[in-house]
Amino acid sequence: MSVGLRKCAAVAQRLLWVVFFAQIVVRQFTELPYNYWLSWLPALAAIGISTATSRSARKQIETDPPAPVEVEPPVAGRWSALNSPADKVPSHGTHYLAQTYAIDITAEPAEGPARPEPVWFWPVARRGQAYPAFGEPLLAVADATVVHAEDGQRDHLSRSSLLGVLYFWLVEGVGRTLAGARRVIGNHVVLDLGEGTYALYAHVQRGSLAVRPGDKVSAGQRIGGCGNSGNSTEPHVHFQLMDGPDPETARGVPFSWRGVGVPRNRETFTVREETTPVA
Repeated sequence: MSVGLRKCAAVAQRLLWVVFFAQIVVRQFTELPYNYWLSWLPALAAIGISTATSRSARKQIETDPPAPVEVEPPVAGRWSALNSPADKVPSHGTHYLAQTYAIDITAEPAEGPARPEPVWFWPVARRGQAYPAFGEPLLAVADATVVHAEDGQRDHLSRSSLLGVLYFWLVEGVGRTLAGARRVIGNHVVLDLGEGTYALYAHVQRGSLAVRPGDKVSAGQRIGGCGNSGNSTEPHVHFQLMDGPDPETARGVPFSWRGVGVPRNRETFTVREETTPVA
């Protein structure tokens, strides 16, 4: 599927969902001039487009699998992996927004306060500062050029209780999906690594960016801080490589972190700070 078709599919899918949910709202106030079951057609069409694009991405991987690109780790210190492509592809259960080989990682310091575990009921939510990942430096994974950088969206409370997760999926997740890629990814940075490879850092901390579009960065240089913006349940680093600068039209590219590889889900790994100096 070409870049143009992928862009059209993404826009059409979002518009269909907007129409579907708009009908639900309108029906609360008036009767629509067509059968109730017809109102499900936009949702079915959106699901059909999603299925078609996923099949296209899966076929591309099966017929012409991309080679992993080795880069430096995007963090320093002790971390653990979540939603890793070492366990399944696509790692987040979708090829949407070039997430095929994306990984989530969260800080697990050997000393100091531990990362809060998810709970059933209380507390319903926690502030970002309760998590050791919040504010941790994000490092450039290679010598690169910044092609996109934004950090104006807020860092919300965690969604790591049962009520928080239900709100995340049923209310916030739907709203962010309808609002488009920016609201799903949150604050983010895209680096051009050269040779058609781009790195994306999502859920960046509000106001933490140290770079602007057009800046040249060196491997290991601090570019921002870990946050909890966008479609995120707790402060963490979402990292992925892509074959284009726009996640709505790009395809995922597999990565390998130098000295670390690709950590599996729940695997703890340590990146020595002296091997990734921060500028």
